[in-house]
Order: sequence, then C-alpha cells, then structure tokens
Amino acid sequence: MDKFWKSFKSGTDIRGVAVDGVEGEPLNLTDEVVGKMAKAFLLWLSQKTGKKPSELKLAVGHDSRISADRIRSAVVSAMVECGANVLDCGLSSTPSMFMITLDKQLDGSVQITASHHPYHRNGLKFFTPAGGLDGCDIEAILGFCDEGSFPEAVEGGIAEPIDYMKEYAAHLRDIICKGINSEHYDRPLKGLHIVVDAGNGAGGFYAYDVLEPLGADISGSVFLEPDGMFPHHIPNPEDKEAMKSICGAVLNSHADLGVIFDTDVDRGGAVDNLGAEINRNRLVALASAIALENCPGGTIVTDSTTSAGLRTFIEGSLGGVHYRYRRGYRNVINRAVELNAQGIDCPLAIETSGHAAMRENYFLDDGAYLVTMIIIKMAQLRASGESLAVLTADLEDPLEECELRFRITAEDFKEYGQKVLSDLEKYAEAREDWIIADDNREGIRVSFEEEQGWFLLRLSVHDPIMPLNLESMKEGGTRAIAKKLCAFLQGCGSLDLTAIEKFIGE
Repeated sequence: MDKFWKSFKSGTDIRGVAVDGVEGEPLNLTDEVVGKMAKAFLLWLSQKTGKKPSELKLAVGHDSRISADRIRSAVVSAMVECGANVLDCGLSSTPSMFMITLDKQLDGSVQITASHHPYHRNGLKFFTPAGGLDGCDIEAILGFCDEGSFPEAVEGGIAEPIDYMKEYAAHLRDIICKGINSEHYDRPLKGLHIVVDAGNGAGGFYAYDVLEPLGADISGSVFLEPDGMFPHHIPNPEDKEAMKSICGAVLNSHADLGVIFDTDVDRGGAVDNLGAEINRNRLVALASAIALENCPGGTIVTDSTTSAGLRTFIEGSLGGVHYRYRRGYRNVINRAVELNAQGIDCPLAIETSGHAAMRENYFLDDGAYLVTMIIIKMAQLRASGESLAVLTADLEDPLEECELRFRITAEDFKEYGQKVLSDLEKYAEAREDWIIADDNREGIRVSFEEEQGWFLLRLSVHDPIMPLNLESMKEGGTRAIAKKLCAFLQGCGSLDLTAIEKFIGE
C-alpha cells in the first residue's frame, strides 16, 4: 500500500490531520480523501453483507471537534452519491453509533472522532452490528482507496437527520431505573449529587439527559458544552489535569460522585465523595467487583500493565481469575470474546486506559455504560448505609509506579525489538532473583522480591518505541529495579536509553 494511505491506519481506526496550520502536521484529511474512505467502507460493507452499495443503510455521527461538520458532510455526501441511505446523527458518542446499528437494523455506521487527540486531528471509526472493525478491516478499506476501487455513483441515495442520542439516553435511564428498582422508580437518583466533567466533548448529554431527569443534582458539573478546541483540559481520564478538574469539581460542590469522559465517551472514570480517583487499576477493580457479582469465579481480561495488587484483589478478594493480555482495547475485547467462545466464563474486558466492555452490553467499550453500572451500585450501597469504597477496600495500591519509553533507532524496529525481548528473557532466566511471570502474553514481565515490585518491557505495535512499566511497594523500589534492568539495556546499541538513565540518575 502507498505510504500516504498507510499513514492513516491507527490500530482499528483511521486518523489524520483535519485542521491546517499546525507546524509539521500538514492537512491530509481533505474532503476528497475522506470521501474516498467513506466510499471504500461502502465497498467493504457491500462485500461483507452481499448487498449492493445502494441497498446499504448506515448512520454517521461525530464528536465535538471543530473539523467534525466538514468531515461529516464529506462522508454523508460520498455515501449518498453511491445510493446509500444515511441517518445523519450529528453530535454523538462513539458507543451510540454501534447501538444504532442494532436499534435501527442498519448495515453499518461511521463515527467521526480522534478520541483524546489534539483539536486539529480527526478520524473515522467504523461499526457493523457485529461490533467495531479490526485492524485487518481498516487495512482492506485503505487498500481500496490505494487501488482506486469504489462503488459507482447511482441516484436514489438519501440523508435523513435524526437525534439518536435522545433515544440512547433514554436507554441508559431505563437501565438505571431497572437496576436500582427503588420505590421512586422513575426518580431513583433523587437525593444523589453527581457531577459530570465532559471536557467539552460529546459527554454532556449524560448530565442533562440521563442524570437530571432521574432526579440527580448535577450542580457543579463542568465543561458540558461541546467545544472542539477543548479550552479547559484534554478530555481524557488518563490525563492528570483532567482528573484534577473532576476531583476539584467533586470537592467544591460536595458531591457524592464525580464522573469524567473522554471526547467521544467510549472511556470513563470516576471520583468518590472524598475526591479520590477511581481510575486505572482502581477502576478495573471496581468494574471487576460489579461484573463478578453475577458471575462467580469468572475471568477478567485486562491489558498487560495492570498492577500486582490488582491480581491479588481479583483472585483473592473477588474469587475471580485475572487474565493479563496485550495493550490495545480491541486486543483485550477480542480476547474476552474468544475466551467465552471456548467456554470460559468472562464477563468483562477492561484496559487501564478506561476502555471497559461488559459481556451483557455486547462487549462494547462504553464509558457511559460503565459509569451507569457504577451509579447503580452506588445507589444500592447507599440504601444500606455503605459507599463504593467498600467494594475495593482490599485493593493494595503500589507505592511507586511509572512508565519510561525508549526509542528504537534500528531500521527494522519490530525485528530489533523482538530480539531485545528474546535476549532479555535469556538474561532473566540466568538470574536467581529475577522471577519471570508465567503469563507473559506481551513483552516480558519480571518480579523482584527484595524490591517488592516488577517491570514490564514491551514493544509498541505501531511505533519504534519500547515502553517500560515499573511498579514497587517499596520506597526507591522502582529505581532499584530500573538499575538492574539498565545493566542489560546498556548492551542494546539501538535503544535510546535517555529516559532510564535520567530516571536512575546516571
């Protein structure tokens, strides 16, 4: 494939530069390019369904980015030009663009989003009623663009505006009413104060159309209005400033709970009434506690970077099985689906980034659905005089944790990175105090008893980078582990070790 088209592939999404004027990042998501991508998706979907492109029914939505309307217009116009029927959904969450394929019996949908990336970037995310597309599907679509293979233009295509988010919000309200099942059935959140930080993305609907109609006090909520320049903070639950924002909103308004979403609401996080973050490993722990209530002994699939304390919590306190897998939310979700197909009871796939997909919800990574489950559980516990904290009280947090990243300077970065991991495994095997994990499904994870911690070195899927995660329950433990590893890494001539040398003070 030509480098131009290949450059748009970002895992299971298409992403590029949609706004001109940022130095070093020329505009490449032009109307013409986007139109070709939309037509290529029609061709791919036509082959998948056995229908003519003119027989296809689709939906198109977008997040709050400033380039959204331009790209929406290009996508819708290209599809209509090929005779397709399109539901034009306007501002929407990414999960809603999957749900609409089921509710309206569509062949597919497109969400225009670049998640938490800067304002000038944008992209396309595709769904069928079977779920989100995988990386190989994105390659096929871009391959059609490269070949110039597109459906013919035919008459008869139409675009119809629809406010599907109202229906999606009603769906979430119904879940809350049924889940809490209080004597005030239609107002189950009365007496609860919940603040929302939407980061000026697409998540403001959750406050106005889900929580408030159910009786919740949403005063103190922040950045609910869509603004594609994201003037206050990056809409990303992993971002420190974003989490500082929602923590402050909870404390300032004396709320019972705070929730935060990324730009397109496929990820979420929370904050308890004391302003403490329910995020990353603690979010995984809380979601696991909720998922395993009705699935005793079930398997929780997570990414590879989860803490040692989380495994102890899932397997010791909850009685479940912790299955560490690779980074990448599609990897985690797909593995959970595969395990269920093998007869392994797996109710939850979740990444520390906040992507959480429950089996009961089509294994869709939906931040609003995750938050909805948390709110239901909070209301149930409150009725018996308890709080969410009781569910994760046994989770032990690491004293120290960090991530360092090493750039690979070798031309074939994948081959070189794999050699580094292979050599490191042999190096670790030769040392008595290096305990290699028995579930290395990505990179190599090694524990150290004296330092009460571990490291995980892995290879980025798409970039010439080797990330290193470090964790310890002991002060100075991560630095001590890094020093031990550095003795090996210094023999790797094509790795830029600036980050670890700075970390250990050499």
